[in-house]
Amino acid sequence: MSEQPAARPTLPLMPGRDKRLRHGHPWVYSNEIRMDDAAKALAPGTIVRLVAAGGSALGCAAFNPHTLIAARLYSQDPEEAIDRGFLGRRLARALGLRQRLYAAPYYRLIHAEADGLPGLVIDRYGSALVVQANAAGIDRLLPDLLAALEDALVPDLVVLRNDSPARRLEGLEAEVRVAKGSLDGPLAVEENGCRFFADPLAGQKTGWFFDQREHRSFVAGLCPGARMLDLYCHTGGFAIQGARAGAAAVLAVDGSQPALDLAGRAAIASGVAERCHFERGDAFATLARLAAAGERFDVVVADPPAFVKSRKDVAAGTRAYRKLTRLAAAVTAPGGFLLIASCSHNVEPARFAEEVARGLQDAQRSGRILRSGGAAPDHPVHPLLPESAYLKVELLQLD
Repeated sequence: MSEQPAARPTLPLMPGRDKRLRHGHPWVYSNEIRMDDAAKALAPGTIVRLVAAGGSALGCAAFNPHTLIAARLYSQDPEEAIDRGFLGRRLARALGLRQRLYAAPYYRLIHAEADGLPGLVIDRYGSALVVQANAAGIDRLLPDLLAALEDALVPDLVVLRNDSPARRLEGLEAEVRVAKGSLDGPLAVEENGCRFFADPLAGQKTGWFFDQREHRSFVAGLCPGARMLDLYCHTGGFAIQGARAGAAAVLAVDGSQPALDLAGRAAIASGVAERCHFERGDAFATLARLAAAGERFDVVVADPPAFVKSRKDVAAGTRAYRKLTRLAAAVTAPGGFLLIASCSHNVEPARFAEEVARGLQDAQRSGRILRSGGAAPDHPVHPLLPESAYLKVELLQLD
């Protein structure tokens, strides 16, 4: 039976703690809620009616009594039904935006709070969808969500990639399964005239990183005639687009052999296999070896996984970005280009920029920033959640 708005538990906030919510913030923290025994007894993901201490209604939200982010707002209307129809309307809005942004159906379809569906990520690969339910509220809504996706897109394949660390914080079990259709190999991805392959069952995240789309295109434009190094190349996004744009030779390095196998397959599919060499290895060790051998590259890309996974890792992680910049700068030719990225949402943009600058100083290199940016527009940011703008990218030309 669908959840009934009239039967929702009422959850009062502490006195004076409703201002952020009234101003449009989509989260309520546990210390802002009157956490009595009744609230503590609610099952994670329960839809509640939020009210101010004086009783005025604030909206409806998914509640988890065991997490710091205790309530995630669905609607400022406390009586709105959170059901298949609600999900369908949010999906339709998000789909309309992506169809304005991109001609081909390869993009992030839902990006959590910014698309009005907190805790939910959906990546679209043509007729296939990969879904991540990262919060207890959206996890409880999965049956309605799958039905709404069927109404909106009639996908051939739906994969539930519910194994993110965020689920553990929400008290949810990890789960990876095919919810609709069958999968007998990697999914195809088309981007900027190239063909790639993603493994939605065992690859990183959903198998592909749409967030770097614009940066891959920009870097490719710098590659004609260049010697290119792509570190943490994953399934070849930067490397193959650079080769397709005319790079003379590309060395792509990653620690995952399955990712390299998909990159090699993509190089063949994109007609650039003869100019791409894929190597399994640690990026830091590879950079040290290349520098010792006097190797230099015209274009260097370093797009690592998150070095900072929690606030306690900030000091060590930011030192790693500084070191990576120093080592990468050492193999960048004079006049060449260096792209450094961070997907650690706990590292603020100013701190990341500072560590990149210090890494250049350590390498005794100078240069100029040509481009600073974040994720592609299919990864929108809620205006009141700047911390969700996780991706930081700096592209420099070095002297």
